[in-house]
Amino acid sequence: MSLEENKAIVRKLTEAFNKRNLDALDELMASDYVDHTNQLRGRENVKQFYTMAFKDFPDLYKTIEDIIAGGDKVWVRYKNMATDPTGRKIELASVNIFRIVNGKVVEGWGGVIQKMSVPKVTGSYTKNCFGNSRNNCYLVRESILRLEGR
Repeated sequence: MSLEENKAIVRKLTEAFNKRNLDALDELMASDYVDHTNQLRGRENVKQFYTMAFKDFPDLYKTIEDIIAGGDKVWVRYKNMATDPTGRKIELASVNIFRIVNGKVVEGWGGVIQKMSVPKVTGSYTKNCFGNSRNNCYLVRESILRLEGR
């Protein structure tokens, strides 16, 4: 796939996220996708994770600020906007790296790089089991981040 085709896949992935179209992940993401940041394996576990995030942050929206491709990877700088459960607006900058093979996203990494407009929020943690073959449980934040002035 060309670099432009790889960037187009990430743009479609972002659009699907913003429209809450998780069925589109079947076309865009490999069934054995690995999310290294959230320690998730498998597209279905990613869908469950996004569903929980959308419940906590129904207006969560990502805007692509920069997108760069090289080899089989695409780097994206996002502006993330949401309203936290208390009604306060949150704006964060993040960078994600996606690896694409044969037209599908197979791996991803990411993290917040800048808190642009974030009120002090203490999020609680919920333990969730996604039932993978090793029955690992992962801590998933009810809030995007636990922010205590850091």
